Amino acid sequence: MSQEQPRVMRADRINLITMVALTMTTGIIDAIGYLGLDRVFTANMTGNVVILAIGSTGTDGLPVAGPLVALVAYVLGALIGGRVLRRTDTGWHRTTTLSFLATGFFVLLLAPAVMWRTPVYGTPWALSITGVLGIAMGLQAATARRVSVKDVTTVVVTSTLTGLAADSYLAGGTSPRWVRRLAAVVALVVGAAIGAVLVRISLPLGFAVAGMLIIAIVTVGALAHHKQ
Repeated sequence: MSQEQPRVMRADRINLITMVALTMTTGIIDAIGYLGLDRVFTANMTGNVVILAIGSTGTDGLPVAGPLVALVAYVLGALIGGRVLRRTDTGWHRTTTLSFLATGFFVLLLAPAVMWRTPVYGTPWALSITGVLGIAMGLQAATARRVSVKDVTTVVVTSTLTGLAADSYLAGGTSPRWVRRLAAVVALVVGAAIGAVLVRISLPLGFAVAGMLIIAIVTVGALAHHKQ
């Protein structure tokens, strides 16, 4: 084993732990969006598109404006992230850190915003909050894609669950990377539960906790890389 290989392995481990931790914050944010912003997902675009499609038919009174704003904002955030990171290397670097931190500060700044004025379903203010959150999540997803940790995208776990089941011993496979796959799923579930509790206490508190967690996780990850 060359001297470089242990360093690469440590970097991969740091990336994995950081991405799983960020997946937990995504669960918090999606719970906040669904419960506090009229059943809107700002990170899970699959669920968001389904809600938008059903809502557009007038079925069950599901919202249309919120999911549409979230979808457009998410794409915009991903476009910004892709543009900023286009000329950078795959993996963790200074630009990656700044992009993730921007996501955290976007979310954190929403705490005083919703404290100043409570978002009411369907109002321009609520849609603005949804839009900012969607941009933040799109930026995070694009940045996580650049870090490129297999099976951990930080925003969805559908493909992760598919791999966990399809590659399992029960399916005749060898269960590769089952620990990280399971960790990502558990992290999202735990995050969503935390988010639901926070929203019941206070919507500003939910945004504050999610934003501070993102900033803290990214800072620890960046420092860990720096110390290698």
